[in-house]
Amino acid sequence: MRGLRPDWLSDPKVWRTEILAGLVVGLALIPEAISFSIIAGVDPAIGLFASFTMAVTISVVGGRRAMISAATGAVALVIAPLNREHGFGHLVAAVILAGVFQIVLGALGVARLMRFVPRSVMVGFVNALAILVFMAQVPEMHDVPWPVYPLIVGGLALMVFFPKVTKAVPAPLVSIVVLTVITVAAGIAVPTVGDKGELPSSLPVPGLPDVPFTWATLTTVAPYALAMALVGLMESLMTAKLVDEITDTHSSKTRESVGQGIANIVTGFFGGMGGCAMIGQTMINVRVSGARTRLSTFLAGTFLLVLCVVFGPVVSDIPMAALVAVMVMVCVATFDWHSIAPKTLRRMPAGEIAVMVITVVCVVATHNLAVGVVVGTITAMVVFARRVAHFTGVTSVTAPDGGSVVHSVTGELFFASSNDLVTQFDYAGDPDRVVIDLSSAHIWDASTVAALDAITTKYEQRGKTVEIIGLNRPSAEIHERLSGELTTGG
Repeated sequence: MRGLRPDWLSDPKVWRTEILAGLVVGLALIPEAISFSIIAGVDPAIGLFASFTMAVTISVVGGRRAMISAATGAVALVIAPLNREHGFGHLVAAVILAGVFQIVLGALGVARLMRFVPRSVMVGFVNALAILVFMAQVPEMHDVPWPVYPLIVGGLALMVFFPKVTKAVPAPLVSIVVLTVITVAAGIAVPTVGDKGELPSSLPVPGLPDVPFTWATLTTVAPYALAMALVGLMESLMTAKLVDEITDTHSSKTRESVGQGIANIVTGFFGGMGGCAMIGQTMINVRVSGARTRLSTFLAGTFLLVLCVVFGPVVSDIPMAALVAVMVMVCVATFDWHSIAPKTLRRMPAGEIAVMVITVVCVVATHNLAVGVVVGTITAMVVFARRVAHFTGVTSVTAPDGGSVVHSVTGELFFASSNDLVTQFDYAGDPDRVVIDLSSAHIWDASTVAALDAITTKYEQRGKTVEIIGLNRPSAEIHERLSGELTTGG
């Protein structure tokens, strides 16, 4: 039974780390949740309640320990038009339906698609996220009182140098507390958390969405719900994969997919705007604060609600400069600086660099991480296909008596390489007996079988015989099944 106990119950050091990490994340979630509420066009309390229910629920049902889920900008962008055109009731209905979609997709194994996301896309995703998080802080540094700038610098300095003194308390928490005390004690007039919007003063109450339960409502919310489900799963699974690498541990992506759905359903019934994993807050929790268990995720949501409901006036006095400093430090820690080092760029294949850059550009241009990942992955597949296609070749050896010729084909034969295969034979000049040796090749698709049929047909039209030899078992099976059944162009 002892082995089943959570780490934080048996290790006071872990217990302290998790609690303090949860407090830091809870503080950092408040302005973000309020900002995302504004994007979605709802009251700030809606985003704060969503962050609370998402974090607490996913801490129990999620598949990745220490990962933070809450209201996010990507989800807010998806559902904002629905709220604007049809009202808040339809938004809540879409959140619940999105949760149902995520559970179904998770059960169908959508998480297994993550294996097709290459490392170059992952690096681009991380770097783009760091850029987006930094860009989100720029408005907080524009057209503000001059004391904001020394406060940000001071906050950054505290987070850099305080860990050299002690790591018992997370440096971001120290920075937030110190800067708040300075601004309040000295009466420095700078933007605060309270300026972002009014904090809630009561607990959320569960209920059904205020919409007519009709087919028309379903057809209205379903497209938005599906888009939200896909975007949420994409961000959550990518974030889980990143945390896996940082912590050198494994997580259940299927459980995380289903867990995201459950969390969104719970959030919808509590009148929240839904959400998904937050990579920025997760980096604060995992990389900056050193959290590793579900306790930090649970406490992040709990502290968020307690801070808003019980300590709202105190939290409202926190200068935005303190939170900006924390997020800038997160950007620096998140960005993969090794990926853009001259030494790395000189050694990295051009295609890999192109994929990373395209991923970054798409994410930054659209402010949608899912778009960047999809485009980057497709680009990587195209680059891979072109690279593999170039390894295909044909070597020809004519018999001494000139009566036959053996064409030895090497490489991986699929649509990108086999389409050019037809042009690599001398149909008019070859002897009457032609042997195509595929001992060093592999047939992957119908395009290759169609190409071989076209080659055979061109020789037979000139009265020559063709024999295909050397097929390995999988290649022989697909060739036998499809040969002669496909329509060719010539």
